[in-house]
Amino acid sequence: MKATQGTTYRMLGSRLNDISLQLEELRKIGVTGKKLNAPSDDPAAIRPVFNTRKQLSNVDRYLDTMGKSLDTMQATDGHLKHVENIMQRAKEIMTNAINGTLNDEDRTVLADEMAGLRKELIAAANGTVDGKYLFAGYQQDTTPFVQNSAYDPQLYDPNDSSTWPYLYQGDENATSLEMTPGELVQVNLTGNDLFFGTSAWDPANPANNSTESGRYDLFLELTQAEEALRSNDQAAMQTSLSDLEGAAEQNRRLRAQLGNQADRVDATISYQEEVRVDLKQILSRYEDADAIEAFNNIIQQETAFQAALSVTSKVSQLSILDYL
Repeated sequence: MKATQGTTYRMLGSRLNDISLQLEELRKIGVTGKKLNAPSDDPAAIRPVFNTRKQLSNVDRYLDTMGKSLDTMQATDGHLKHVENIMQRAKEIMTNAINGTLNDEDRTVLADEMAGLRKELIAAANGTVDGKYLFAGYQQDTTPFVQNSAYDPQLYDPNDSSTWPYLYQGDENATSLEMTPGELVQVNLTGNDLFFGTSAWDPANPANNSTESGRYDLFLELTQAEEALRSNDQAAMQTSLSDLEGAAEQNRRLRAQLGNQADRVDATISYQEEVRVDLKQILSRYEDADAIEAFNNIIQQETAFQAALSVTSKVSQLSILDYL
């Protein structure tokens, strides 16, 4: 069977169209740098690519959450450092009052400074980050600590929080962060634990709240230190000095605990960043084109396209009259 001139021309045109489409695909690869732009490009690669993208999405989510939590933990540590400085200064004041020969005016000056330290402590206890209270538990929009206007030293009951110098309006719920699937770490401290020395808190029943044995109410210690100074009660000053040291140690211990948790989060961020790099490399093997190879393929295809155009143009000029 002989091929007619029309058949030959149609075959060349079809081939020219195929080469043009292939050149377009190669140019798309060159522009995007991706050899996998559609499932049809490599059907076998679709499943591992989707799985890898899902893992990357999870890693990015963990990194974002841990990054925000670490920022909050670092801000919290700044407040805890301030609390430590407050308690240290309170101890210095009390030591000076016990060991020095002071008159009433001198003790009044020290008592006034102790009152100022209480104001600093309440400011630290009500510290915020991004408008959220750090030490309120889940009640992040509620001011956690307020001064108890009904406080009376004579009516103070360690087993009834309604009689304490300051009231807590937060809750006992600490925030936990999922760093990796199934691994949780506490990323904050609650006000009742840090400032009142109790891990449990019942906001509805003040009579159920009490400072745990061997722990301290930081607000109470500063309040009673001020009261001892104003009344020149030497025995109370001695007791207060010891209690202030215990309260300072309580803050240091919880600060160290939070620091250890922050180190864990920081280490996990570094690990997840390494995992992210590995997943990116896996994805690149499936998706990314070799730039040199892509450039060479485009050059070859353009050469073939020009050759096909040349042949087609010559065939289109043939006429039977050329042979007469």
